[in-house]
Formats: sequence, C-alpha cells, structure tokens
Amino acid sequence: GVGDRILYFVSQERRFTATATATTSFFEDDSPIWEKEGRSDWPYRVKIKPDIVLDEAQQIDANLLAPRLDYVRRWPPENWYMAFQGNLHLLPKSDFALIEEEMKKLKFGPDYKSQLVVQPPQASRRKKAGSKRRHRRADGPPGTSAPRTGAAAPAPPREEGPPQQASQSAP
Repeated sequence: GVGDRILYFVSQERRFTATATATTSFFEDDSPIWEKEGRSDWPYRVKIKPDIVLDEAQQIDANLLAPRLDYVRRWPPENWYMAFQGNLHLLPKSDFALIEEEMKKLKFGPDYKSQLVVQPPQASRRKKAGSKRRHRRADGPPGTSAPRTGAAAPAPPREEGPPQQASQSAP
C-alpha cells in the first residue's frame, strides 16, 4: 500500500541497488514493462518514488552485508542468497534500515551522519540460567506459561497502515 518501502536486489549480481516508496495502492495493468518483453507477467503494480538509487560503482555487494541480516538466518549461511530469490519478500524493519543506511553512506559520502539507532534483536535476549521466575497463565494452574500474543496468528490484510518493507529481485 501507500508508504510501503521497497528494496531492489539484483539476484544475478547479488547487489542491493536502490530503495523506493510506494505512492499508490496496487492496480492492474497488462501493458509491457520492458520493450522486448512481448507481454506482461507483472499485472499487479504500484507507482513508486525513488529514495536512494546507487550508481553502479556504489551498489552494495550483498555477500558482505547479508550475514548481518536477521532475515537470511532462515537459510544455511552458504545459501543466504536464496532468501531474496523470487518476487517480493517482507523484510524486518531493522534489516531494511541497515541496508538503507549503508546505501546512504555510499550515496552521500563521508559527511553523511547516520540516523540509525541499532537495537539488539529480540531473540538475543536470554533468561538467566537457573531463574526461579515462573509465569502464570490467566486460565491455568501456577507454573504454566501464557501463550505469546500473536505468535502464530496471521495478520489480516490491510489497505492502509504503517509501512512494510519489501525487497524486489531483478533478473
């Protein structure tokens, strides 16, 4: 939807190349996108506003940045690039922000002052070993844990709302 953020990843070169912001909700259009395409296999589209577009020499080698991303940890380290194959992928905001900050440093040079506040990922917080603390479930006996809210519930589709990050693979 409007305000969603897009990260461009060129899969053959394994490079992050640009970010943009969606300025419209999705719409259908069957007109060709590229001259030699013949027909469109991309009927669902959004209009975008480019944010950071790196020159070819500035494009980020994803082999160097990917190990720092939470999103790629779902894949074996040697196959991290599979995380970005296909069409669209929802990225954690922290991963998107990290990549975009690196792009800004390259685009704007040494005078650029980063505005990224790095926070430790939630998964890195661990309970102290031997902790006697017990959780009580509201409807259960003492010592049972309450379920985590929203852990497995799918979110309903939204037309409007806070921005989501997505990456777009290019051939």
